[in-house]
Formats: sequence, structure tokens, C-alpha cells
Amino acid sequence: MAVAPTNVIGLTGGIATGKSAVSNMFRKLGAFVVDADKIARELIVPDSPIVNQLVNSLGSEIQREDGGIDRQRLRERIIDDEDARLILNNIMHPAIIAREEELVQGSSASVIIVDAALLIETESYKRFQNVLLVYVPRFVQLKRLMERDNMSEATASRFIATQMDIEEKKKFVNHIIDNSGTFSQTEKQVRRLYVLFSA
Repeated sequence: MAVAPTNVIGLTGGIATGKSAVSNMFRKLGAFVVDADKIARELIVPDSPIVNQLVNSLGSEIQREDGGIDRQRLRERIIDDEDARLILNNIMHPAIIAREEELVQGSSASVIIVDAALLIETESYKRFQNVLLVYVPRFVQLKRLMERDNMSEATASRFIATQMDIEEKKKFVNHIIDNSGTFSQTEKQVRRLYVLFSA
């Protein structure tokens, strides 16, 4: 789509920064949330045309017995392979954006949040006048990912490295929510921004 209206917000963050929790806070305040990860999951179910493209490009080992894509195997396939990640993004990203646009156009909410982990890496952030980053320092990100997914420090570091460094992402956004504190501290920041975006 063309540059989005000011009430359509691009929301991003790194893995384990709490992006989904922030999205839910906006949702509870009345925002309509478009979840890119949910769209991605819908695109890789059995009989989806995207599945054949992914299997043909990345190998049959990523396909489940029912014909869909095994997200864990896909994640393992791309973690240390930048070319494979690029192929994945080139296949998935246009379809995800098309569905995001449909959902945005169909909503009459006063605030619309487009929640996408790779908003900056794929340059989708350029579609939005307002881009919001959910931020925690890298050491907090690492600790939370290790605890959340029961990962070793080395494995968690590899996953974090598949995305742009969280400090670097700050350069591309115009709003930051620091999610390294308490739930109420984060919620206070969300409420303030919701009022701003609703104006």
C-alpha cells in the first residue's frame, strides 16, 4: 500500500523482547492488531501454494506429513544460512504484506497496529509514518529467550543473530517502548502512545 495513515502503526522488536505482550496491551485498549506471524502461519498450512514454493526452494525436510510446513524445522534450516533466510523472506513477505493490507483496509478502528518482527530487515517500515520498537537490552533479550524456549546461551545467541541488532533498530523508528521493566511500566508507555495515536 501507499504510506499508511498516521493511525496505522508499524510495530516491531527483536525475538523475546515482548512484542506480542505489547500488541496485546494495544488490543485491550481497543486497537485492531494485524499479526504478521499469525498470517505467516496461515500461509504454510497444507494445500497452500506457498508450501510448494518453500519446499522446492528449501528442501522437503521442512514439510510435515500432513503437507504443511514444520515451523521448527524451517527455523533450524535458516538459522545459520543467510541465503535460505533471504529465499524465505522473498517467498513469504509479499504474501504477508498483501494480507496485512487487506486486514488494514477492512478495519475501521481508530488505531491499527501492524505487528511484524522483520519490519525493518525487510524495509517494510517505510510503509508507515509511525514505527514503534519494543526494546530491551540484548542481555535481557538473551536471558528471556533462554528461559522462554529452554535454550542454551549459544543457541539463543544464534537465533538473536538472525535479526538486526536491537540497538541498530532504534535508528529506524520514531517511538520506543522500553519493556525491560515491570508490566505496569510497559503498560503506562502503551497507554500514552495509544492516546497519541488516537488523536
